[in-house]
Amino acid sequence: MSAEPDGRPARRTPPRSALVVGGGVSGLVAARDLAARGLRVTLVEAEDHLGGAVGAHQVAGLVLDSGAESFATRSRAVPDLLDELGLGERVVYPNRSGSWLFLPEGAVPAPDSGILGIPADPTAPRLRAALGRAGVLRAGLDRRLPAFVGMTERSLGGLVRARMGERVLDRLVAPFTTGVHSAHPDDLDVDAVAPGLRRALREHGSLGAAAGALRRAAPAGANVAGLRGGMNALSETLVHDLERTGVKLVTGYDVIALDRDPRREGWMVIQRQPRFGHKTAVARGELLVMATDGAAAVRLLASHEEELQRFAPEPGPQVALATLVVDEPHLDGAPRGTGLLVSEDARGVRAKALTHASAKWDWVRQAAGPGRHVLRLSYGRAQPDATAVPPEVSLPDDQLVRLALSDASTLMGVPLRPAQLVGADIVRWRSALPRAGVGHARRVADFRRALAQLPDAVAVGGWLAGTGLASVVADTRAQVRALLAEAGVPDDAAPAADPARTPPTSTPRKD
Repeated sequence: MSAEPDGRPARRTPPRSALVVGGGVSGLVAARDLAARGLRVTLVEAEDHLGGAVGAHQVAGLVLDSGAESFATRSRAVPDLLDELGLGERVVYPNRSGSWLFLPEGAVPAPDSGILGIPADPTAPRLRAALGRAGVLRAGLDRRLPAFVGMTERSLGGLVRARMGERVLDRLVAPFTTGVHSAHPDDLDVDAVAPGLRRALREHGSLGAAAGALRRAAPAGANVAGLRGGMNALSETLVHDLERTGVKLVTGYDVIALDRDPRREGWMVIQRQPRFGHKTAVARGELLVMATDGAAAVRLLASHEEELQRFAPEPGPQVALATLVVDEPHLDGAPRGTGLLVSEDARGVRAKALTHASAKWDWVRQAAGPGRHVLRLSYGRAQPDATAVPPEVSLPDDQLVRLALSDASTLMGVPLRPAQLVGADIVRWRSALPRAGVGHARRVADFRRALAQLPDAVAVGGWLAGTGLASVVADTRAQVRALLAEAGVPDDAAPAADPARTPPTSTPRKD
């Protein structure tokens, strides 16, 4: 038998099986692409449901997203997947009423162009209330500064500060990143959270022009899009597709050990089902895709490659989402557009963001009916101690609902009383927002170089790809393609669109 350069026996035939550990969207996408290339696939997931942060729950009779409610439109990654699944015709865009900011002095309109709170035109009249005269003048210097200014900054905050000044950073960009990423711009890698921004700065000569160009490149000029009926349809349809193609789906088992099977030259996981007497099971595959959170992936893989231990990620912030359904006709006019992002300096509000879902998405408004509104408030700002639970997140559900109703009244500028509350639900996420700190891209590259020492294995997920479906889907599919190419799997059965397939009806599920 011939040997590989590292001494491992060369594979005589292409692999016939694969093992995916983790049943979030990255795991489901990986399993689908592996099965489409003719492999027998087993997917194992510790929870009793699949889809991870893309799920559904029922509030006041409405089936709503319990996690991700949209995807970034900066690439074709998600739209292409949706087309393949027969969901392309359900893509919808948010209403154009725009979002607001809640600053110490109150609510003001947010930039209606650009990305990540970076305005395409910082001198626009809409922004004067947020920036003030001095802030507008300083931000306007961006157009006259040489393109190289700020180019060496690795954090989003450093780049914005160098180009547009502190006022834009503190009052426009920071509310966006703390609301969406639970992190200050100074703590975020610019290339991880804003792919292509620095390249666009070199091309267009100013940060505003770069942000505007990225915004215009998105379909319909929108930063995000969603699905009619909710993004939960994506995970539901992926699961249905895997079942149709014969992928073995195993839920409710923790993976407690990862090993190589010397008899079959493949991977093997030992699983435990704690709910039923710690029952154990074994799953095998010649190829391995680790699609768990970062801590679990490093813990399991490092037993085979010690160098991987140094890549264990810090825990992401714990987040709680409070969804309120209220009867209040005064909200029909969307007084705060599609919602608000809240400055850390604002007083009297504990939420970091509010989405007025029935104003943002027409399908939610139609499902709710006249005078009834869906508000979703997000809690859980990053803490100095990464292991600390944000105080709001630690509240019991009933207390958090009362806090959310109070915060919604303040943010929307419309009094909301308990008697108007038709229904509410709290969904809590642990480490659902992985940290994309400064140097993230380099750490990911170093991790994957170390992982390459292990045969027939890749790792995927938000902790590597970055926050958001666009990043996760694109990275997962690229890693699976590379794994299959390295293993010598023929490329004659790639996934193809099937517009005739009818997606299943979403069923309520609280994740």
